[in-house]
Amino acid sequence: MSVAGITETVQYLTFKLSDEVFALDVAKVREILEITNITKVPQTPDFMRGVINLRGSVVPVIDMRLKFGMSETEQTVNTCIIVVEVNMDGDTTVLGALADSVQEVVEMEPESIEASPHIGTKLNTDFIRGMGKVDCRFVMILDIDKVFSSDELAVVQGAGD
Repeated sequence: MSVAGITETVQYLTFKLSDEVFALDVAKVREILEITNITKVPQTPDFMRGVINLRGSVVPVIDMRLKFGMSETEQTVNTCIIVVEVNMDGDTTVLGALADSVQEVVEMEPESIEASPHIGTKLNTDFIRGMGKVDCRFVMILDIDKVFSSDELAVVQGAGD
């Protein structure tokens, strides 16, 4: 969905990775968990930190900082796992996104969201729905369904089985 597809006010959960603020549509967020014991799964990509037990279900945990080419998330009192639903090819996958901290839920009007920047042709910015303005700062609005490729999600789903 492009910025042109954002026609109504939407609530977004904002969270921090390093010094950057990102946002997710709250409709995609199931819950927010305190950091817990993450079990490492062998032969998975670096950005996949492992799996957690969420009320009897195995949920893969992704380090969003590593996924976006940043340094590994360091565990602090604010570190949390944002449990999200990702849709790919008609399937819904539940996964945990490791974030430095959760900020707040904000409402953004369509007119306060600009198109994502086009940075040449080699950089894929499809996963950025737009740049929202909140209190005079930019927030990158993620399309969580496009953050992971179908191959990456297949690996993640395999680890959760």
